[in-house]
Amino acid sequence: MRVVVVSESFLPTLNGVTTSVRKVLDHLQAEGHEAIVIVPAAGAPASYAGFPVHEVPAIAYRQFPVGLPSVHVQRLIADFAPDVIHAASPFLLGAQAIAAGRRLGIPSVAIFQTDVAGYARRNKLAAATKFAWRVVRWIHDGADLTLAPSTSSMADLERAGVPRLSRWGRGVDVATYHPNNRLDADTIQLRDQLAPHGEVVIGYVGRFAPEKQIERLRALRGLPGVRLALVGDGPSMPSVRRALAGMPVSYLGPLGGRQLAAAYASFDLFVHTGTEETFGQTIQEAHASGIPVIAPRAGGPIDLVDSGWTGFLFDPDDDRMLRSQVETLVQDEAMRARMGEAGRRGVLGKTWASVCGELVGHYESVVARKAVRVS
Repeated sequence: MRVVVVSESFLPTLNGVTTSVRKVLDHLQAEGHEAIVIVPAAGAPASYAGFPVHEVPAIAYRQFPVGLPSVHVQRLIADFAPDVIHAASPFLLGAQAIAAGRRLGIPSVAIFQTDVAGYARRNKLAAATKFAWRVVRWIHDGADLTLAPSTSSMADLERAGVPRLSRWGRGVDVATYHPNNRLDADTIQLRDQLAPHGEVVIGYVGRFAPEKQIERLRALRGLPGVRLALVGDGPSMPSVRRALAGMPVSYLGPLGGRQLAAAYASFDLFVHTGTEETFGQTIQEAHASGIPVIAPRAGGPIDLVDSGWTGFLFDPDDDRMLRSQVETLVQDEAMRARMGEAGRRGVLGKTWASVCGELVGHYESVVARKAVRVS
């Protein structure tokens, strides 16, 4: 199969969209498919997994490149003559690719991954929220299939009137993220650095951005016997530092690969604070690492955390409940162990190979439907 992958985000930018696109490309290469990649200009590599990467003009917004409309996009698609277009978290660039596909008779699969309307809702801009969902509906209406990562996202898209929906989750590397990493020298060294007196380490991994609401961790101020360990970077770093000033916090910066796996393994529990996640990949990585997760009962985490079994879900508007749940796990090592083991078991079947195989099945379904319509 020949696939054009159009992504609003790619290397060197590291986030959930980039991660899932890379995993999809790795799978396509391993299975012998052909692909090209089209991304906003931001210093991307010339190729990835043996597939050429084409950059198009972009502008920067909140440290993210935003691809601009360009005649080059349709030309690239037409010249490659793909069977299907994969539009990852489509916005301006993805919308143009989907429209080009319709003109060229090429089916498209749109991956809903970023809550575009969430920003407006968080800032209490009711009119902007309605407009944002109209934009989402306009973009996805042109796609032959839209894949949503969670039941919450599916419900939002259905309410917005987006047609032709199906579920597609995300995989997790259960070999890289593993409880046995706790025995590695790197993890032991990091653990000694984070908790020199045997403190319980509360971890967070992700982008430091307003929608992540990391500042909510100030609700844990004064909790005895704990330390916070935060992995990541982004525009909210100054705000987070102000909110958590005086608390026992280690800022580990952005990490990847074995270093990130060691960081997860050094945590005793994982706290996710944002209420706008369409999925929550770091939650799966924490589960794979064998640690319990505390997250808001909103968005993607609802599907990922079995409250009372693999962690806890708290009321999105109740920071006191967040603190209480953290305190419960801090005080009960046996419960942390049980929940961590249950979380690990829950993600063992969610490998990237199985998830990407499901995605290729979606590709094949839209290609087959297009062929039936044409004939």
